[in-house]
Amino acid sequence: MDLQRLVVTAERAWDGARLRRRRSRTPEHFRIEPYIGHGGQKGVVVRGRVLDNPMEAETVEGEGVGAAVRRTLRNFLTDELPGVPLEVTVGGATVQTASDPEGYFLVRVPAPPETLESPWTRGRVALRGSYRGTTGHSAAVDVRVPSGDARFGIVSDVDDTILQTGVQRAGRMVLQTLTGSSLTRTPFPGAAELYRDLAADQNPVFYVSSSPWNLHSFLVGFLRHRGFPLGPVLLRDLLGTWRGREQKHDRIREVLDLHPDLPFVLIGDSGEHDPEIYADIVREHPGRILAVYIREVRLDPGDGRVEKVADAWGPDVPFVLAADTEAVRRHAHGLGLL
Repeated sequence: MDLQRLVVTAERAWDGARLRRRRSRTPEHFRIEPYIGHGGQKGVVVRGRVLDNPMEAETVEGEGVGAAVRRTLRNFLTDELPGVPLEVTVGGATVQTASDPEGYFLVRVPAPPETLESPWTRGRVALRGSYRGTTGHSAAVDVRVPSGDARFGIVSDVDDTILQTGVQRAGRMVLQTLTGSSLTRTPFPGAAELYRDLAADQNPVFYVSSSPWNLHSFLVGFLRHRGFPLGPVLLRDLLGTWRGREQKHDRIREVLDLHPDLPFVLIGDSGEHDPEIYADIVREHPGRILAVYIREVRLDPGDGRVEKVADAWGPDVPFVLAADTEAVRRHAHGLGLL
């Protein structure tokens, strides 16, 4: 048994024992937490999680490190609720589902395009019937719907692409995650302005990251506070399943498949695997990618890894490796994207 399966097996055993002890108890803080959805002509995708945890405390200006650490830890020490019967309604269409063993749910709602309002459609996720003595709970979900005026979409990584994280320095990354907040974490200079100009109030932005779903509220708060255009923030489970963790490829494919009429700009960084992942996406979707922009953040820029894939898809899709936002802006302006 490999390490991934061993960790997941241990987690499932712990969760199973915990649930057996609590299965007769009514949840004290039953909470449906929908994530930002997205949709268009091919329907709507809605994700979320069902938890027995109090609502997260609001981040406030000037709070101490202790408050930030406690908030972060609470986001990871969750009491998830499996098998919760749910119904998701968007644009007059309703789909029934249930939360999985980690409390997550994922549905595709066949909402007719004419029932969806751009740029945002409000839907609802509701408890269907009762769950361990709990009834009547629901939560609103916001769905990003591109308008007919959208020229293209943007798929962007988060860590070390717009948010200064230092993924290659594991200790520093963990420390920043624990002690920072959506008000204190730092974006790269000029990134928010560039994204606003690319979005131009009509082009949708999708943030696709390998960070865990536990950080969803933090990242949405960061985007709002720093003035980035809001859009779906597509993350993944912290530990994954026995089959492994969800791959970034799949979430990008979901975006492109759900919005077939839009070409896309891909933005990432050189710290991990964005260049290789984006190369695969370009090859799989000929004619759909307008440009690939990679922020240079490697500790060893001479390792040759990025350059190896830079020409993997031929000359039709521009590829720019840049250490600063301004170089990306100049190139995007030259392509007519701004």
